[in-house]
Amino acid sequence: MEVVVIEFHLDGGSGLSPYQQLVRQVRHALRLGMLREGDQLPKVKDVVAELAINPNTVLKAYRELEHDGLVAARPGVGTFVTGTLDGGSLAALGPLRQDLRRWLSKARRAGLDEESIEALFLTTFRAAAREDIA
Repeated sequence: MEVVVIEFHLDGGSGLSPYQQLVRQVRHALRLGMLREGDQLPKVKDVVAELAINPNTVLKAYRELEHDGLVAARPGVGTFVTGTLDGGSLAALGPLRQDLRRWLSKARRAGLDEESIEALFLTTFRAAAREDIA
């Protein structure tokens, strides 16, 4: 029985192509410990049916992940995680996620919509990254 541990979604407003979004979602799941070595990615036909996209889009994403050494295709069986990405201490993620959820609730109570929250977060994130470099 296949156990799917990641469910893909597409965001037309992300500025990324569908294949790039799939790659990014797998990389994020690996970084956050949501995907681990040995886990199976959804079968191409299932992703195509769920997202209504071209099979070549999914194949391109899976090939890029394979090229990066993160997954391996097993013909007739599926695509499996073979590598990991170090996202720091997994123990730290729970409290950080809780803090972020509180911040998101506070932002919504302040009247910000999803796009405004994302803009605020990204600009603040990038500014902080620039400060860390300087």
